[in-house]
Amino acid sequence: MRTLWRFISGVFKWAWRLLNFIREFILNLFLILLILVGAGIYLSFQSSTPVETPRGALLVNLSGVVVDQPSVNSRVRQWGRELLGASSNRLQENSLFDLVDMIRKAKDDKNITGMVLQLNEFAGADQPSLQYIGKALREFRDSGKPIFAIGDSYNQTQYYLASYANKIYLSPQGGVDLHGFAINNLYYKSLLDTLKVTTHIFRVGTYKSAVEPLIRNDMSPEARDADSRWVGGLWQNYLSTVAANRQLTPEQLFPGAAAILSGLQAAGGDTGKFALESKQVDELASRPEVEAQLIKTFGWDKQTNDFNAVSIYDYQPKSTPDQGGEIAVIFANGAIMDGQQTPGTVGGDSTAAQLRQARLDPKIKAVVFRVNSPGGSVSASEVIRSELAAVRAAGKPVVVSMGGMAASGGYWVSTPADYIIASPSTLTGSIGIFGIINTFENTLSSIGVHTDGVATSPLADLAITKALPAEFSQMMQLNIENGYKNFINLVAKARNMTPEQVDHIAQGHVWLGNDAKKNGLVDQLGDFDDAVKKAAELAKLPQWQLNWFVDNPSLADMILSQFGVSIHAMLPAALQSMLPAPLASVALAVKEQPGLFNNLNDPQHRYAICLTCGEVR
Repeated sequence: MRTLWRFISGVFKWAWRLLNFIREFILNLFLILLILVGAGIYLSFQSSTPVETPRGALLVNLSGVVVDQPSVNSRVRQWGRELLGASSNRLQENSLFDLVDMIRKAKDDKNITGMVLQLNEFAGADQPSLQYIGKALREFRDSGKPIFAIGDSYNQTQYYLASYANKIYLSPQGGVDLHGFAINNLYYKSLLDTLKVTTHIFRVGTYKSAVEPLIRNDMSPEARDADSRWVGGLWQNYLSTVAANRQLTPEQLFPGAAAILSGLQAAGGDTGKFALESKQVDELASRPEVEAQLIKTFGWDKQTNDFNAVSIYDYQPKSTPDQGGEIAVIFANGAIMDGQQTPGTVGGDSTAAQLRQARLDPKIKAVVFRVNSPGGSVSASEVIRSELAAVRAAGKPVVVSMGGMAASGGYWVSTPADYIIASPSTLTGSIGIFGIINTFENTLSSIGVHTDGVATSPLADLAITKALPAEFSQMMQLNIENGYKNFINLVAKARNMTPEQVDHIAQGHVWLGNDAKKNGLVDQLGDFDDAVKKAAELAKLPQWQLNWFVDNPSLADMILSQFGVSIHAMLPAALQSMLPAPLASVALAVKEQPGLFNNLNDPQHRYAICLTCGEVR
């Protein structure tokens, strides 16, 4: 018996030692990675002197998505990419403005003799961002330097940029995936009914469809009509631009599903042949054949055993000297939430603090407020709006540059501007407010749990485990209606319209930039360049420099950010959920989209947000 117990205790002892060894090994491995990442970041920041660019092509091998304001420092992201390879590429965020700046500097760089667009890893961008990049590509091409697009296949976003090339190469087994745009939402009414959840909805706006997933099992006719209009408008803008680049008509570029099917049948199902015959691409060529053409154009690099080129991630153009007065560029990028900014959101307090800093800085003569937001908390939107109004009241011109969307709360924060500029494809408007409170009294009752107690008034007797008092529901609806009235009056005062005129184009209605201009919601159709020029004009600045208000995280924050994204890229999905909270939140932030249940924290449960604006596929 004693021998048996010795054997059992020995097994447990060795098992415990093995577990300790594994734990220490994993912790030591993480520590080594942290040290390597930290050392690399430090060295990369120390060696910031630009190096001479080798003569050849600028290789625009974009990986991941293009956004206005990356949630992770771009230099840290670049170093992590070099350390960990391509495993994290699909999670990478690229700064729109850094990308355009590098393309424009390459245009004037004597060592850059052309450009190669390699877009296999490019995951996407909103349409105004694509248009802004396309503008820089056109400038590059018009300077006399050729652009070549190479790809095994092209999705719609990749093909948009590829259409600016002088010549598009496609793999013989590839294709161009043009299919149109669509939006789809999940609807939960039946689920909530099954779970006996009581959803209390308070809203104003015929077209304010954000709450429909909770009260319907399908899209309402009003929402279908409104969404069909702006989704169709986005598609027409896409077709018009790409078709013009390819010297085709929109009908030739996309003749419709039936004609595409007929063309594929005629091509024997060969998507590459169909793309060539449809003039979507210029040549079908394998990778070695494309490489031979690029070597012929740009020459051979013996060190890399490839054609002469420098990656967009390695290109270090010479910086231009700063001159003139400062124009602050402040971002509102993501859903608007109360409190401090977190990755992928706009913090009401932190954004207001940046605006206050710009207002009090005597060197700053004007502000360009870059809005790319579906909206969010009414409380946070008002905090930002009032601070922006204070900037203008201080005598500093304010110009709003709208990105992919500036809807609902995104339009609310834009109202104090001296001038509003939107892209033809910007989604804006969506002027309406709603509130949501879920209670679970029926759910709990179905399993035998009940809530009871005493209160000095019905307004004190609020709990998610009990039905809402009728008095509170009435007060909530009044509060929502008052918020909508305030919204209407803010827009009317800012746009020199009557409340009745604003109400006619409001009601939660989403408008494309083209329609918003016709309806008086924006002053001009244009891009970020136009906004900067307008700010300089209003501030009477013959020369100017941009002061980018972006977060400069500490070294520890940057290490944690890069480490979290790297872990997310390397681990299976089942293990990612086991990450410590700081790492998991950073890792998932780059993928998060505006959603009904993400961080809704308005103290009065009032929201001005357009949820469908960010879900076009």
